[in-house]
Amino acid sequence: MATITIRNISDELVDRIKRLAEQKGISMQHEVRDLLQKRYGQRDEVLARIRERAKALPMESQSQVQIWLQL
Repeated sequence: MATITIRNISDELVDRIKRLAEQKGISMQHEVRDLLQKRYGQRDEVLARIRERAKALPMESQSQVQIWLQL
């Protein structure tokens, strides 16, 4: 597992993360890990679902698209 060091974080942001962690009863490290996972960990899953749904959509003809663009 990798380690990340982040420098130059404002005291305000650190305090916010610390408060969130305290409210949840977890460490700051755990809170930051959760935040990163929520932000970046699910991206591939979400994109895969979007692609699957897009396959079910009807494809419009090029001429129909041109008509819409002229509106």
